Amino acid sequence: MQDTPEVVVLRLGHRPGRDERMTTHVGLTARALGADRVILAQEGASRADTIVDITDRFGGPFAVETTDEPMARLNNWDGPIVHLTMYGLPVQEVEGEIRDRHRGGEPLLVVVGAEKVAWDVYDAADWNVGVTNQPHSEVASLAVFLDRLFEGTELDREWDDAEREVVPQAEGKRVEERE
Repeated sequence: MQDTPEVVVLRLGHRPGRDERMTTHVGLTARALGADRVILAQEGASRADTIVDITDRFGGPFAVETTDEPMARLNNWDGPIVHLTMYGLPVQEVEGEIRDRHRGGEPLLVVVGAEKVAWDVYDAADWNVGVTNQPHSEVASLAVFLDRLFEGTELDREWDDAEREVVPQAEGKRVEERE
């Protein structure tokens, strides 16, 4: 968001043939709900073009990066790290501490996995956070976490550079070209 330090989402892993939409949706959710950029690891890099295309059409700013060395990106991060996992502490118990640290001026890295996450990720994280301790998707956990982090302000974002915009309405679908 504008007045706060950067929020970056690191998508660890990608299961080809299974995660194409999931990885894309991690990036789109990060963009729509207030993150500044997403880093796609390994095979997930193939989804970058789709996320960039949506950003071009529906507005930004939002950056997409790829990496063949996600653990290096994690280990070299200069700031707090949140790892979203159903095995973590309940988000409602740690969200205030995370929000305060982020608002204090430090960029935040939010890590979401695909397949089984290496124990090194749990160790590198300042917080292992669960939005529930029940099985669920990484897209759901990212959406809930970002909403908690930004306290709903991300829902009112304006996209000045958008080519198209969705026009809210009670029924039907409406997308308009912007001038």
